[in-house]
Amino acid sequence: MIVEKIGKVVKGLGGLYEVRVIDKDSVERILCRAKGALHRDDEKIVIGDNVRVTIDSDSPDSIVISEILERKNSLIRPPVSNLDYLFIVFSPRKPSPVLETVDKLVAIAEHNGIIPVIVISKSELDDTLADEYYEIYNKIGIDTFITSAFLSKGTDGLREYIKNNLRDGKTAAFAGASGVGKSTLMNTLFEGLALATSEISKKIERGRHTTRHVEIFDIDGSISTGFLADTPGFSLVDFARFDFFSIEDLEPAFREFEAYRGACRYADCAHVGEGREDCAIIRATEEGKISASRLLSYQEIYKVLKAKNPYA
Repeated sequence: MIVEKIGKVVKGLGGLYEVRVIDKDSVERILCRAKGALHRDDEKIVIGDNVRVTIDSDSPDSIVISEILERKNSLIRPPVSNLDYLFIVFSPRKPSPVLETVDKLVAIAEHNGIIPVIVISKSELDDTLADEYYEIYNKIGIDTFITSAFLSKGTDGLREYIKNNLRDGKTAAFAGASGVGKSTLMNTLFEGLALATSEISKKIERGRHTTRHVEIFDIDGSISTGFLADTPGFSLVDFARFDFFSIEDLEPAFREFEAYRGACRYADCAHVGEGREDCAIIRATEEGKISASRLLSYQEIYKVLKAKNPYA
């Protein structure tokens, strides 16, 4: 007899996937492989996918993922699908943040209909800088948290935010460069995760990649739980190599630009080399209405996308 079940892929290693399904009123986890066609790159399974599992009860070894259901979204880095929230974690120092990378992640989230949340970790290293970074993102309407797992600062507020927003299957990923304390923070927020952590290299101010693969965890274990994805650390989001979105999609991904859209002297203003008299966004930046770091990130991403060969 053939039985089909719908579930979420929560882990995958070596071609073997763990799928979380709800069977009647209980949670079941099924280990299975993908049907042959789903090994192709254009149909490759991503952690977070909602899938159909086919079980042949007459053949115990015949349990396969037979279909990937329609995705809400899918990211290349971190490699995860069907996200509702992206928690972008960075520290004020050790390692110092690359705001362009942070803003790339924010733009990717905005473009894909994912709610970005900024988490400034390890604030005990520099409270002043943490406050400055908080101001950049909080003033444009992005939910922003200052935390210190070491001092147990801000973690209660972040835990409550996650409890209130990540329910009924909502899924979030934590993403950030190696060494920012992402796994330590998640261990503090959610007892029982026991994610691996590592020390920071004093020479390069970067941590080792303690997370080796994407894995999704239940927040509370209930049937109506939300999900958290732990993702491998990284320090680069490569817009030239990866097809995140086109140059036309870039400006809408910077939400604070919306108020000035159409106010530039020239309709095709790119907000890159124009002067303050011609560009409303550059003028707003000089007046302190837009953060200089955000405009700089936009301009750097714009240059990369402008130079990108669409046929490469």
